[in-house]
Amino acid sequence: MMEFLKRATEWILDKEEEMANNCRIDINDIQKQITMITIKRDTLEKECKENLSELDHILKKLETIKNKESACIH
Repeated sequence: MMEFLKRATEWILDKEEEMANNCRIDINDIQKQITMITIKRDTLEKECKENLSELDHILKKLETIKNKESACIH
């Protein structure tokens, strides 16, 4: 399904580019799309950074636990 959506999006962008080459596209529509995609990208970037930070925290805690347990082995 994702591959289909990628191809459909690419097809639409190609058609919009053709329209732009012929001066038949509304610049305001393109700006709205740019704004929408930028906001979506920034949101996803923030979520990814937060998730990575949480995973780093969990890994550090697990390493600490592992090191404490390793010290108990005689």
